Amino acid sequence: MNEQKKNNSFVLQAGILAAAGLIVKVISLIYRSPLRSILGAEGNGYYSIAMNVYTIILLVSSYSIPSAISKVIAQKLAFREYRNAQRVFRCALIYVLVVGGIASLFTFFCAPLLVSHNSVVTLRVLAPTIFLSGFLGVLRGYFQAYGSMLHTSVSQILEQIFNAGISILAAYLLMRAVSDRSGTTQAVYGSAGSAIGTGAGVLSALLFMIGMYLLNRSMINRRAAHDRTGRLDSYPEIFKIILTVVTPFILSTFIYNCSTVVNMKVYEYVMGAYKNVDAITIAIDYGIFATQAVSMINIPIALASAMSSAAIPGVAAAYVRGEYETARALVAKAIRMTMTVSIPAAMGMLLLAEPIMHFIFPQQDTLAQAAGLMAALSITVVLYGLSTLTNAVLQAIGKVNTPVIHAAAALVVQLAGLVALLLYTDLNLYALVCANIIYSFVMCVLNQLAVRRHLGYRQEVVKTFLKPLTAAGIMGAAAFGVYHGLYLLLPVSRVVLLIAIGVGAVLYFVVILLIGGVNEQELRAFPKGAMMAHYAKKLRLLHEPSAGPRRKTKRKKTEK
Repeated sequence: MNEQKKNNSFVLQAGILAAAGLIVKVISLIYRSPLRSILGAEGNGYYSIAMNVYTIILLVSSYSIPSAISKVIAQKLAFREYRNAQRVFRCALIYVLVVGGIASLFTFFCAPLLVSHNSVVTLRVLAPTIFLSGFLGVLRGYFQAYGSMLHTSVSQILEQIFNAGISILAAYLLMRAVSDRSGTTQAVYGSAGSAIGTGAGVLSALLFMIGMYLLNRSMINRRAAHDRTGRLDSYPEIFKIILTVVTPFILSTFIYNCSTVVNMKVYEYVMGAYKNVDAITIAIDYGIFATQAVSMINIPIALASAMSSAAIPGVAAAYVRGEYETARALVAKAIRMTMTVSIPAAMGMLLLAEPIMHFIFPQQDTLAQAAGLMAALSITVVLYGLSTLTNAVLQAIGKVNTPVIHAAAALVVQLAGLVALLLYTDLNLYALVCANIIYSFVMCVLNQLAVRRHLGYRQEVVKTFLKPLTAAGIMGAAAFGVYHGLYLLLPVSRVVLLIAIGVGAVLYFVVILLIGGVNEQELRAFPKGAMMAHYAKKLRLLHEPSAGPRRKTKRKKTEK
């Protein structure tokens, strides 16, 4: 019963975080299209280059903080060490004050060395955001450790809303302010305006999280006052714990994500030095790849990130208590839920790439290229989803150095492939696609082997992969046929696409339930899951297995 409660709690929290992640990505896509229209292809390219470097510095300084801090605090809470949990929280704030401050100053003053001339202003505007992000990360990790993903979810949505509104407004106003100057100058100012929106979003989320902490402070203090464990870690000891946990998290996340910047730099250098492509064309082309194709692919990958954040506290707490069966059950549930969404999403992006891209980014000059890139990248939805989740699992069970080694190995392999493809083929942007596929595949394989070795977890191939793939294949064929068939009668792409997606989603829902790919508990974790479970039962699509024999077996094992 206790294990069932833990699973239910995990499913609920993962569902909340996943829903928030999807909402955030949808808002991001909605505002990206008008923002790209304001910035133009050139401004979009400068913004993408600055954001890539900003993201890497953010990864090193604060991006891994929520996961790392939630792991450390969750382990303290597992043994009811509430005073130590508060000490970890205070030490984490001091840590990000120092590290975030250094990273922010480094970004501002070293911007000319990190990005091309026309992206310097944008990167400098982003510098203060790095400092604020550290504090936001600590607060999010703190609440996640207590098993509450609601605070993080609301703050993420709030952050994206402010980011969207202010990015568009600031970019528009700054470009108007220099409307009498060259197109490149306007693009630079517009890019910087968009960066202002990023900072405003982080600030709004930080203020919200501070407010939530103040509201809960009395309850937190009461728990600390009633701590009867008698154990009190010294501050030097806690700083040592934070450093030993956070540093591998940072290294792993840094190497895992720095492939983006490495690929960008290699692409810029080879295309400029060996293929004589001018800097503006390189920026425009890379902007299409990064802010259109990759941003679309990142929507379903957001679910894996949500699952990772939700899984870490539960898996870490179960593992430290020696409840290995519970830890394996949580991992299995997280992977199944992630694949249930990732596989059909990849199928849809492959078969309906152009109408999907036209729906979000209707600019005709880049439509065909962006759609082709997205279709080619679709497989990485599954690969990145799985590797992101297994990264988190390894970190949660204390194997924090393992993902670092895997990420480094994958980076070397994909870098060799990218250089060879750029130098000896004319794939150009598609060489970046191949590099992403190579990297995510290598990470997937290495992480899966490590999880099996260290946790004793064996992948359920049929339910986790084959059943969703079967349902997704039927869904994809139906959606493809409906779209192209209706388009002949009603040549309005957006309307026809929505109908095709609706038909495909309903068909996938029916098939995955009929073949037993999802049970009721897993279904309820998804957005509107309770409603879907209600209708599934009415239509006799949902059949729960009998729990009686399992319970009896477990009791017998316990008695033995």
